[in-house]
Amino acid sequence: MVGLEDITRKAQEFLDDSKVKEALNSQQAEDISDKVLGGTADAVKKVTGGKFDEQIEGARDEADKKVGND
Repeated sequence: MVGLEDITRKAQEFLDDSKVKEALNSQQAEDISDKVLGGTADAVKKVTGGKFDEQIEGARDEADKKVGND
C-alpha cells in the first residue's frame, strides 16, 4: 500500500520538473487547479471524517503554490 508520504514525495518530484513548472504557470492552470485541489481536499476530508483536516489543507495549500500564477 502506498503511504501518504510516498504520494507527497512523488507529487513534489512531479511539480519540481522544469517543463511542468512552465506549463502550470498560467491563469488557466490556476483556475483549474483551484477547482481540482478544492474538490479533492473536500472529498478526502469527508472520507477521513475530519481527522486530518489540518494536514489536508496544508497539502492543498502547498500544491496550490506550485500551480498557476496566484
